[in-house]
Amino acid sequence: MTPTRRTAILAGVFFLLTEIGAIVGRLLYAPVLNTPGYVLGTGRDSQVAVGVLFEVVLVIAVVGTAVVLYPVLRRHSPALALAYVAARILEAAIILVGTISLLTVVMLRQQQPSTGDGGALEAVAAGLLALQDGTLLFGPGFALGIGSILLASLMYSSRLVPRVIAILGLVGGAIITLSTVLVIFGLYGQFSPIGLLVALPVFAWEVSLALWLILKGFNTAALERMAQRRVGADRAEVTP
Repeated sequence: MTPTRRTAILAGVFFLLTEIGAIVGRLLYAPVLNTPGYVLGTGRDSQVAVGVLFEVVLVIAVVGTAVVLYPVLRRHSPALALAYVAARILEAAIILVGTISLLTVVMLRQQQPSTGDGGALEAVAAGLLALQDGTLLFGPGFALGIGSILLASLMYSSRLVPRVIAILGLVGGAIITLSTVLVIFGLYGQFSPIGLLVALPVFAWEVSLALWLILKGFNTAALERMAQRRVGADRAEVTP
């Protein structure tokens, strides 16, 4: 197995881990989001803690996709490849802020008996949960959309994967980015049926890209073209 083939498989695995981490994590920490007065109740802290761990897996996988793909993508466009890395790091950082806010709510619940001010705790917890909603909007929303557009444009122009997959990424990234703006202006709710529906194309893009990279890998002809272009550029640099 060539190094490039291993890179494709690893990138595909990271993409699948982002979906698993995001979906499973949200299911597990749902009690914090859906239980009124969670911070004052008995809590399901162990379940939420496992959900937070899945969020950490998500953060690692988000950065991993960019870091693993960078050596291949920079052969086609170093600037866009670096921009993709930056977008994914920004997304991961925003997600991590939301994860910490959830963990803080759990810690406040555990300390609640010693504080004695339930109203203040509920107000603080509500603020932290609102912050978590905001991180979902700008992390797996806006930053993800920009990152998807950057990666899809690289995949489309380089033909490393079939263009139909890249087009799905361009469409999905554009839709979820626009959706973020529409949610900010209050045209529909972040977790409304429309808000969830517009996330499906970018989800399909990442899953299809992941499966293609794992099962098929990069287009060999595209890799050869990039290698030849790199050789030509090196020769031009040394030519007096």
